[in-house]
Amino acid sequence: MAILQKHGKNSCPDLASIKENTADNIGQAGSQKKSESSQNWTRPVARIWTVVLLLGTCLLYCARVAMPICAVSMAERFSWSKRETGMVLGSFFWGYCFTQVLGGYVSDRVGGEKVLLLSAAAWGAMTAFTPILAHFCSQPIVSMTVSRFLMGLLQGVHYPSLASLCSQKVLESERGFLMSTVGSGSYLGTLVIGGVGSLMLDLYGWESVFYVSGLLSVLWAYCMWKYLLKGEGPIITLESLGSAGTQSKLSKRNWLRLFRQPAVCAVIITHLCTASTFFTLLSWLPTFFKDTFPDAKGWVFNVIPWFVAIPSSLFSGCLSDHLISQGFDTASVRKLMQFFSMGVSSVFTLFLCGTTTFPTAVAFVSATMGLTTFSHSGVSVNVQDLAPSCAGALFGVMNTCGAFTGVIMVYFSGYLIEATGSWASVFGLITVVNLLGLGTFLSFAEARRVDIDLAKGRYHNIHI
Repeated sequence: MAILQKHGKNSCPDLASIKENTADNIGQAGSQKKSESSQNWTRPVARIWTVVLLLGTCLLYCARVAMPICAVSMAERFSWSKRETGMVLGSFFWGYCFTQVLGGYVSDRVGGEKVLLLSAAAWGAMTAFTPILAHFCSQPIVSMTVSRFLMGLLQGVHYPSLASLCSQKVLESERGFLMSTVGSGSYLGTLVIGGVGSLMLDLYGWESVFYVSGLLSVLWAYCMWKYLLKGEGPIITLESLGSAGTQSKLSKRNWLRLFRQPAVCAVIITHLCTASTFFTLLSWLPTFFKDTFPDAKGWVFNVIPWFVAIPSSLFSGCLSDHLISQGFDTASVRKLMQFFSMGVSSVFTLFLCGTTTFPTAVAFVSATMGLTTFSHSGVSVNVQDLAPSCAGALFGVMNTCGAFTGVIMVYFSGYLIEATGSWASVFGLITVVNLLGLGTFLSFAEARRVDIDLAKGRYHNIHI
């Protein structure tokens, strides 16, 4: 099956109709392009921000994965069942649902960097206080469920803010690499907390994992405020929210019309499937290895899969940007990346059902997680192709749907494990959800802009 189609670099189905535009429209389009390009980061500034955002995403996942890493020890300490453990792990995604759209909406108006800074300081402090809440509450199951819910609320704004920031500051032909690089921070963070966190867990107890990851996150927020924002107070006022600045015209678009677009529905459904399966793997893989291979070293299965995922994510970003720069159709490139992320990775997920040795299990999980990273150059970037004017808010809608299904799948997976006594049911569920999302994306995904009124401004259909 041929997925890629090669066209001109700026190919568009409405290209012929552009010739019918008046000279005024052409001048208006040119002035808009100049205005938009002036807002883009210069290459040196973009490199600095890429490194900073990569580190921030890394720390985000260090704080997020601290609980799954420590879940087994905490379950033994507080006598939790599998179902109670699933409830604690899944409560994160309930909170994660509620701030996605709000985070993207605010970021589209006041700037994603301010939202990232404020949220990082808050969830970093929450992570550091988690052990205190666990020990000083008479019902640890309640305090941990609430704390994970609050963590979800605070971390829910991160990726919508990134999407908004990238759509406003980065050129289309460079978004794949930046998003995949920053996205690899999630795997780097999981790698770091899986390796260093596992050692700290064995040597100093599970409390140390929360203390260190939380304090480092607060330190990152301080350094970002001090050196990148130059000490400027990241204050978000009602007045700043009311004036959308350059986004004012675009923020008033009819959202109902936007959601009627098949391509928009496709990215929402596909991201829903991608996020929910990834969250399920992230939450339950440490327990899978502990149950299946009790004598295995935690640092091995908590490190190797994420060590593979980092170069895989970077490679997918370079590959997608290279194909687009060579003239391949943007939508076809996005579909190819998603095919590897959801289709090929599902094959290795199914292989886990019959795994009998520890090395082969680690190899299959590593292949699964490595291929999953291709979504950073697929559906995650596609939202910026479709609606750069409101990418943060739209990505928030996508992530809300993904977080909601993540809650259901994480909890339901714990139920399946207890009911069937087999991990094959969980891996089978993940495969079915992946294939559903992939089929939707291959059928309906596009890369043309749909956040503008085509009847009034056809020139916007050109990829700029």
